[in-house]
Amino acid sequence: MSIGRDSSVDQPELVGYVHDEDAQPTVIGDGATIRAGTIVYTDVEIGSGFTTGHGALIREETTIGDDVVVGSNVVIDGRTTIGSHVSLQTGVYIPTETTIGNNVFVGPRAVLTNDPYPVRQDVSLEGPTIESGVSIGANATLLPGVTVGEGAFVAAGAVVTDDVPPDTLAVGSPAEHRPLPDELRERNTLQA
Repeated sequence: MSIGRDSSVDQPELVGYVHDEDAQPTVIGDGATIRAGTIVYTDVEIGSGFTTGHGALIREETTIGDDVVVGSNVVIDGRTTIGSHVSLQTGVYIPTETTIGNNVFVGPRAVLTNDPYPVRQDVSLEGPTIESGVSIGANATLLPGVTVGEGAFVAAGAVVTDDVPPDTLAVGSPAEHRPLPDELRERNTLQA
């Protein structure tokens, strides 16, 4: 395990959790703050300026960029790529096979899914792709395999069943696509 300079880890015994004896060690960049109850598996690579709330879980084969906030009780189920300047608020669920770009905000209790037919059919898992500059509101749900285009905005409580084009507002259940209002056109600039 490698943890960068000027980092604070409340429970170091929970970082580098070994799920497989052959797994690569955990690597975390400089300036990390990892709060109590957070578990980080082996085979995880995280950039600088990383911060967690309490009780987060980051599973194996996850890559996270710089200046990322993973809020309390967030679950990242592994085999996931997350860019830089991303904020995952309290209680977000990120399934395996998900890709998240840069400057993305995911609101509290948003749920991303990766299994189109839970238990009923044996199919490949495919998480959503969230392109750079996207904002997702609280309690939104994204179904397997959808792509949320660059600069799009998913409203709170929306259920995204189809791809959302870039610079579009997705609202409702199932989500309808609308032109992005002028007040939502400014790009995300997130700092950890």
